[in-house]
Amino acid sequence: MNNGIIYGINNIFNLYFFLIILRIFLSWIPSVKWENNPWATLRTITDIYLDIFRRFIPPLNGLDFSPIVALLVLQILQYLIIYLLYSL
Repeated sequence: MNNGIIYGINNIFNLYFFLIILRIFLSWIPSVKWENNPWATLRTITDIYLDIFRRFIPPLNGLDFSPIVALLVLQILQYLIIYLLYSL
């Protein structure tokens, strides 16, 4: 497969990882108005993926650990997909 396509897919995974990290850090700031752009867009894009894990991992003592699991799964998926693409 073309290396440019593989690098592009890898960059998309890296960008999404960064957006989730940004979402996590912004959730610690109480003054962020999530209904305003660009925060509403960030929330929409990232919560699609994060909500999958929130359904199975409840908050523990008020702390949401589902983003940690979501990031780990995202990294594993990234490595598997990139490895498979390189092996084609």
